[in-house]
Amino acid sequence: MRMNLLSRVQGILLRPREEWTRIKEEPLSVSQLFTSYVLILAAVPPVTRFLANLLYGQFKRPFSGWSWTVAGRDLLFSVITYVFSLLVVFISGRLICALAPIFSSSQNRVNAIKIAIFCMTPFWIGGLLYLIPQAGWVLKLLFSLYGIYILYLGITAALMDTPQKKVVGYSITSSLLIIVLIVGVEIILKVLFAVWGVSRIG
Repeated sequence: MRMNLLSRVQGILLRPREEWTRIKEEPLSVSQLFTSYVLILAAVPPVTRFLANLLYGQFKRPFSGWSWTVAGRDLLFSVITYVFSLLVVFISGRLICALAPIFSSSQNRVNAIKIAIFCMTPFWIGGLLYLIPQAGWVLKLLFSLYGIYILYLGITAALMDTPQKKVVGYSITSSLLIIVLIVGVEIILKVLFAVWGVSRIG
């Protein structure tokens, strides 16, 4: 079964409650979800962030023009960020699944991955906002928070057979762990690249 990417993105962003009903019934495997959805959308933030830096002169040094060393390092950072974002989605799905017994829910690995993937849609699509000068990253952050609501609706739609009284707790806990994971990976990568940059200068 193939998934229409544009239709799915529109559905999960504009009609998430109805879209979750469709997603729940679709017999999509984890590999299908990654190849037809994740691999494409996860590339949006790193690509647009790199292009924004290119367009708005972030690779320029004062009085010396373009620094292709900086641009090359940023391109490498974008590629590594993309690879790690795929890992983050997979780990997020495993975390959602691992939390299931705590909230009297079923440990359905495929549905847990579905929740992790589709709640990340605003985070990925929001990457386009990097192209807005100065305020782009703030708007992207705000738009990404919509993913918490999408995650909540996914659990509400009984993908994990969660009792109604446990839905909010399950949603909040899952959302916080995913946010910590995303922020943690971003910080670690930036620190590593900063240290690498200093060592290269030395």
